[in-house]
Amino acid sequence: MLKTRITDLLGIRYPIIKGGMAWCSGAKLASAVSAAGGLGLVGGGSMDPDLFRSQIRKAATLTDKPVGVNIPLTFKQSPDLVTVAKEEKVPVVFTSAGSPKRHTAMFKDNGAKVFHVASTPEQAVKCEKAGVDGVVIEGYEAGGHNGREELTTMVLTAHAAKLVSVPLLAAGGIATGRQLLAALALGAEGVQIGSRFAMTKESAAHQKFKEFCVAAQSDATLVVLKKKIPVRMMDNPFRERIIEAEARGASGDELLEILGEGRPRQGMFEGDLTEGVLEIGQVAGMLDDLPTCAEVIKKIVAEYERARRVLPPVSE
Repeated sequence: MLKTRITDLLGIRYPIIKGGMAWCSGAKLASAVSAAGGLGLVGGGSMDPDLFRSQIRKAATLTDKPVGVNIPLTFKQSPDLVTVAKEEKVPVVFTSAGSPKRHTAMFKDNGAKVFHVASTPEQAVKCEKAGVDGVVIEGYEAGGHNGREELTTMVLTAHAAKLVSVPLLAAGGIATGRQLLAALALGAEGVQIGSRFAMTKESAAHQKFKEFCVAAQSDATLVVLKKKIPVRMMDNPFRERIIEAEARGASGDELLEILGEGRPRQGMFEGDLTEGVLEIGQVAGMLDDLPTCAEVIKKIVAEYERARRVLPPVSE
């Protein structure tokens, strides 16, 4: 019952893709999701080219299922990551930020399936015109960097589904089988899930960060830095410094100076809960455990089936 164009296109059992989250998405996490029937992505946004290549190769030794990559095109090392993905003949490439036109044709000529992340229905149309195989339509509930338009996943997915013919993956605020069912009802043909997989045993995130997130309440995240690079963060002392600076009218340049470099690594990978950036989605308030990826996917699929069966009948 979970067969869609996404499963056919990517050669996977379930239309569940793990997002390429920085500082969480190494070979261990990506391969675990793929082995469990979804599609895992090695996240290039926190890797230099050598590490990226080694993680792609390592993932291939951990599972015989397809494993893809995510490359944020505005990342300073993205040209080198693109070269690595091409040389390694990665079968599935997800790109984000930047223009979907930049590398889509090249990757497809190289034998890859290509998806691009969009935060508006209009961007989804541009992605389709650029020749992508599918679009990730990511709502404002998502962790990390967000669109300036503040469109929610429910509105965004339904609107984009009316405008494009390529398969859509709904993303942002999705962690359960009920939410998968809702995404399919809205017109998506699969989901991209980040935060739920970040909070698993296989995630490369620091244990302190994981425990902090699963203890979070529903109001623990907030989008800040809207003047420059909107990003959803967990509440901690560093985020309060950003909020205070924004409240007194700090310029975009001053905010970037306060942000500095390396804070996401410091928070999510090294476990500094005070001075690090802690990126996670709104759905963190729903998460209260640290299961394996296989357990996550099994639970999502089982809940999807239960929810599908108990939906009230539609009268004609």
